[in-house]
Amino acid sequence: MIVDIWKSFRDLPAWVQIWLVVLLIPTNLAPLAYLDQPNGILIAALSIGGMALNLPIMLATRGMSKAMAFPHLICWVPMVFVVIAAFASEAELATGYAKFLVFLLVIDLISLAFDVNDARVWLKSRSAK
Repeated sequence: MIVDIWKSFRDLPAWVQIWLVVLLIPTNLAPLAYLDQPNGILIAALSIGGMALNLPIMLATRGMSKAMAFPHLICWVPMVFVVIAAFASEAELATGYAKFLVFLLVIDLISLAFDVNDARVWLKSRSAK
């Protein structure tokens, strides 16, 4: 099964592999470094949850699937609102944390744009069966 998942990952376009390994995964693990900041635990839980919930999908499909968009939509859309609310609140955000939140927001909004399309394609493929 692990070999099948690895092959599926390697079958993705090179830019997607780079996006995942260099930007998306590390950025969504990084909130662990900010647990002591305002909403840090919630942001980390939603950020990591969006990735962790993909594990059962990868195991069930023995690889990458467009269905992997759904955990991102379920976890990261609320996270986007939590991050925006953090900036709108009166809470004092440390400069490094604020910069990180902007980066997280940009990376996850880009991902969510792809995820909306992937979810649509996956749903369309399911309704065609």
